[in-house]
Amino acid sequence: MPAYFPMTLNIEKIRNDFPILERETANGRRVIYLDSTATSQKPVQVIEAMNDYYRRSNANIHRGVHTLAEEATSLYEGARERIAKFINASSSREIIYTRNTTESINLVAYSWARANLKAGDLVILTEMEHHSNLVPWHMLQAERGIELEFIPVTEDGLLDLEAFKALLNRTPKLVSFTHMSNVLGTINPAGEIIKLAHAAGALTLVDGAQSVPHLTVDVQALDADFYAFSAHKMCGPTGIGVLYGKTSLLEAMPPFLGGGDMIKEVKLRSFRPNTLPHKFEAGTPAIAEAVGFGAAVDYLTQIGMDDIAAHEHEITEYALERLEEVPGVKLFGPPAEKKGGVAAFTLEGVHPHDVAQILDQDGIAVRAGHHCAQPLHEKFGIPATSRASFYLYSTKEEVDLLVQGLYKVKEMFG
Repeated sequence: MPAYFPMTLNIEKIRNDFPILERETANGRRVIYLDSTATSQKPVQVIEAMNDYYRRSNANIHRGVHTLAEEATSLYEGARERIAKFINASSSREIIYTRNTTESINLVAYSWARANLKAGDLVILTEMEHHSNLVPWHMLQAERGIELEFIPVTEDGLLDLEAFKALLNRTPKLVSFTHMSNVLGTINPAGEIIKLAHAAGALTLVDGAQSVPHLTVDVQALDADFYAFSAHKMCGPTGIGVLYGKTSLLEAMPPFLGGGDMIKEVKLRSFRPNTLPHKFEAGTPAIAEAVGFGAAVDYLTQIGMDDIAAHEHEITEYALERLEEVPGVKLFGPPAEKKGGVAAFTLEGVHPHDVAQILDQDGIAVRAGHHCAQPLHEKFGIPATSRASFYLYSTKEEVDLLVQGLYKVKEMFG
């Protein structure tokens, strides 16, 4: 089978950086990893950076004045500075470490929203949101009596911006939306949505879990008020993410969690919170994971986000064309020019879990289910989809193997 390596990236070299792509499954098949939307694989550069921290510099950060503590602090804060540069934040003080995108969104919901929203205030979401950008607002609605409205999704998987403009006439306090859908792959016009929201007097929170790993993101150019993303989807470790927030907003917000490191002064009957970003980082943080996060940002920066995006577009365009050839396959979402590296589909007469299980017999890893987006699946009248997703290490040859696997599924189910 021919290899299809585009000119923009040296895919053979990149794939050599990911040890897991060399492993074989129990039945002797080489792993074909098409589940990067759920979590990306990790290059050896990230793995070695975390190992090196534990071998050479393991200590708790801040306050310690011994060599190991100072090295650990430098690594931890250095990663924050590189992450800030990666998304063009105006200051590393605007980068708050969290466990993941979900915690970042919850931080805004618990700190900013509970300090600023009252019964009857409107928050606008979309019908394509991940549960992490739905459930925190449902919880706040039950507690505080806020109102929720949703930007509709059209049949071709795009947001209905005219409906959004009509909702803005109701003077919302917050517009919270995904930059890129984890199911449809739709890349939403974040800059336009933010501009419209600001004109209506609303703040904005962007779920960037799927966009930061795949696109060049400039939070200042977007003028986002809050922007959330996770390391594990962008070649970094699990257990660490980021909330970006404008300095003025973060400074005005109350702390999220209380404990060590988030304080300036503590007395028996009072405390003063620390300055940014430490005000929102209570307790011993994920130090090794921050080191790995910094290494992942270095890795992606060296390769080039524009080249990564171009490669993924080429793979996605090819995948959509090949999948449409398979009788009984129904694809969801917009065409390749309006989406990222995601292909969600159903196969007539076969449950998505059966599709995934049979593909796994040939070492092909795809995800099946509602992908933490049940309302979106209900919108399209289906309980679940199969989802193949692509990243900088994906190849057209892997797409061909996926298509071959689907023909095998069809044969097994008659």
